[in-house]
This record gives sequence, structure tokens and C-alpha cells, in this order.
Amino acid sequence: MYQFGYRGKRRIHTKRAILKGRNLFSRCLRGDENNGSKIAIHAGDRSYSYADLAENSARYANVLAGLGVRPGERACVYVDKSIENVFLYLACLRAGLVYQPLNPAFQPAEVDYYLADASPAIVVCSPENESWVRAAAGRFNIKQVATLGRDGTGALVDEASAASTDFQARECDGSELACLLYSSGTTGRPKGIRLSHDNLASNIETLVDIWGFTADDVLIHALPLFHVHGLFVALGCALTAGASLHFLEKFDGKKIIDLLPESTVLMGVPTFYTRLLESPGLTRAACDAMRLFISGSAPLSENTFNRFQQRTGHVILERYGTSETGMSASNPLGGKRKAGSVGRPLPGVSIKIAGAGGNETVANAVGELLVKGPNVFSGYWNLKDANQAAFTDDGYFRTGDLATWDDDGCISIVGRAKDMIISGGENIYPKEIEQCIDRLEGVRESAVIGIDDADLGERVAAALVTTPDFQSGEDEVIAALKTQLAGFKVPRQICFVDELPRNTMGKVQKSKLKGVFY
Repeated sequence: MYQFGYRGKRRIHTKRAILKGRNLFSRCLRGDENNGSKIAIHAGDRSYSYADLAENSARYANVLAGLGVRPGERACVYVDKSIENVFLYLACLRAGLVYQPLNPAFQPAEVDYYLADASPAIVVCSPENESWVRAAAGRFNIKQVATLGRDGTGALVDEASAASTDFQARECDGSELACLLYSSGTTGRPKGIRLSHDNLASNIETLVDIWGFTADDVLIHALPLFHVHGLFVALGCALTAGASLHFLEKFDGKKIIDLLPESTVLMGVPTFYTRLLESPGLTRAACDAMRLFISGSAPLSENTFNRFQQRTGHVILERYGTSETGMSASNPLGGKRKAGSVGRPLPGVSIKIAGAGGNETVANAVGELLVKGPNVFSGYWNLKDANQAAFTDDGYFRTGDLATWDDDGCISIVGRAKDMIISGGENIYPKEIEQCIDRLEGVRESAVIGIDDADLGERVAAALVTTPDFQSGEDEVIAALKTQLAGFKVPRQICFVDELPRNTMGKVQKSKLKGVFY
């Protein structure tokens, strides 16, 4: 087992340790309290100071309290990304409510599941969904429904405009829930992930330190607000450091490149970087003011890592986390960042890579990545059996991710346990094959899956996204891979696709690829 700590002055930890109470808002998200006039968020043609965040989150907290939503109850938030959504998030924390964000792309049947499972006290939805959301709320005995639109309209906004700007943040125990975030449901029905004030605050404070965030930073925020990456990592780091944000509704390559000269940090999923590389505007000169590009939520290919460095002169910092743990490992701010590696465990975080029987692996051997630390969630919502299966006897969370250590103690993720292919009795890890394919000239990215085979059990198949000038066919690709991989690892089938199916956080949805091979 490796443990790793970054040395350096811990500005934020020292400052926050003297505060009373453990509320995430009081500890971290108040931001630059000594300079309330400073701009916190630029959102299109609107800008908001830290004083604006404090006043508006107090207004929203007063509205929620006036509606009878009590500390510890869930506030289900099913709205588009907006500055008002940020006010609402901060308000829930201040009031001691449990913030439950949902992807606004969810359909009514999906929303029904989350309402039934979480039993929120209030649902906040966009005005255009109010009618059917009210009907759904009625079926589940949810008494309060409020509206909030992406354009700053809605009943909640109207009520907040007349509310008081005075609201004392509720002091709470750090183990109390701050957020109920649902898993993506890739291995069954989505599970509610219980994240406490201490889970989130400890992770945010650590990331601010190791990534060197200060009040001088300007972060480009183009991520959604219903996921760990955009809500806790990006927004959390910026506000805790008293930095500023450029707040984009969604990824827009042109806007991001236009903002680079007046920004210092970009957090994104790998798709951000592959799409930025398609723009001629991505140059060294455009990135001159930037100090840090961070990638996460899905594996970053070595091809993208190397192309981005060659084009911009910047080395992308890749990190690792899950919804249940927040961030657990990172490449260093200073020092060498390795392509294909997510770096070392964060300070205070313990990581094991366990092989068969739970024994820890040696360097370069594949095993399941296990995590323990103050960042790790307390368990799933109302799922006793799932909680018992999710943790080892000594308290480590089983991530389901397969990984290796290298000789320097750096971690590489090789895939998900459920994605491992067993062909003719051989264990095959898709990431190894994808890395070989991605190194072929003219290949932008690839995804390797196992498909049913009467003889082998599963056979290896690969989907490729290529450049317009790519001329090779299936036979040529297979021939090239035979020079780099053992025969049992070489794909038996190759298909060419315009793009890989992805979820909102850029993770490839491999289950949707199987149909192209049958």
C-alpha cells in the first residue's frame, strides 16, 4: 500500500480550522469574505461579486425555510445550469438541507425513481416541467414544488427577490449529510451516495492546496452542476480560494479559447481536450496566461495527452476520483506528470490495489483499487446490503476500478472490473488495447469491448474514431496490432464510427457499442 503527501504551506486548512461548526458553506464556500466586492462569477453579460453570492444564497435559504423545508431534509434540484442554481446550492448548505441534484436531461420515468427513493421535502424544477413534476410530486406525497429557469425566471427566483439577506448558516456536525448524489446506474439502478459536510470540505481543502489555487486564479467552468467534477471540485476549489469563474452553460470550444487569455485554470473531461485540439485557435500564445489544465471523470488517452502538450506547451494534469470518494489521487502540480497515470494518493488518503483474495498487488500487477480516507462517503442511501458489499472489513471502499502501481508508486487505471474481457480463459484489459490503437497514425480515439462468442466465451472487438485522411481498413489495423499485442488480445473485429457514445461526463458508454458488431 502506498501513501503519499504533498509538502507545502497549507493556507486554507490553517484558516478554516479555527471556524466554529462544520457546515461546508461556513468552512469553504464563503469564498473571499474579506473582499466582498470582488467578482466571483462572470456569467455571460452578468457578473456577481462574493457579496452577491452571500446575499442571494441567504435570500434563497430564507425562502426554503419559509416553505417549511427543515434541516436534514432533501431538496431535489432538477434544473438547468445557471447562476441561480449556484445560489440555491449554497442556500441548501447554509440552511442544513441535503442538496440532491438531478441531470436535467432525465425523463419523467427516471425522475419518478429518484423522487420515490430519496423522498425529498421539495422539488425545484424548470418552469417548462412544472406541470408533470407537480403531478409526480403528488404521487410521492412531496408537498413543495418550486420553479427556477436557466434564464433567471421562476417562482423561487421571484420569492427570493423579496426575501431577507440575513441568514445565519446552520452549525452542524461534520458527519451530517450535505448532498445526496446518485450514481450513474451503469451496474443496475442508480444508488444514492451519502456525502457529508466533512467528506466534501476535506476534499476541497486538500485540492486547493495541492493544485495551488489562490484568489488570483480565474477558472473556466464549463462542466455541469449535477456531478462531483463541476459542483464540488471546480466550483468548490474556486470559491474556497476566493478566485473568480467564467461560468459557461456548457462546453463551447470557441468561447473557451476566447477566454483562455484572461483565465488561469480549466477543468474538463477528456472530450473537452480532444475537441479543443480540433480548433486552430488552440495555440501556445492563446494559452500563455494559463497555469493549469486538469482532466478527469474519464480516462485521458496518451494520444490526447501528447498532442495537447505539443500544441500548447502545457502538460495536462490528470487526477482520479469517483462519486463516492471525490478525488483520491492526482498527478503533481510541480514535477513530472505521466501520460496514462492518475498520479499518487492525495494527502490523508490511503489506496490499496488488491488482487485475488484481497491481497495487495506488487508493482505492475492488476487489481481492484480500494480507497479509505476522510473523503470517502458514509454509505448508500437506504441500501444496507449494498453498503456491506461496498466496503472491505478494514474500511476500504471497493471502487470497482482496475488499476496498477508502477515502480514510482503512481497509479494507472486499466478499466472497470465489469469491463474486463475473458476470452478463452484469458483476462484481457481493454485499456491496454485502446492505448495501442490510439497510437496508430490517424486514430483519434477507440473503445474496446467483449462480445459474445460461442467458442471463446467473449471475443475482443474495437470501435475506432479516425481522422478524415485515415485510409487503413480492418485488416490493416489488426495487422498493426499483432506486432504490439499477444494474439489473444488482438481484436477479432474492428468497426469505424463517427463518435463514441458518451454520458454527460464524457465516459464512454460501452454497452451502447455492442449493437454495431452484430
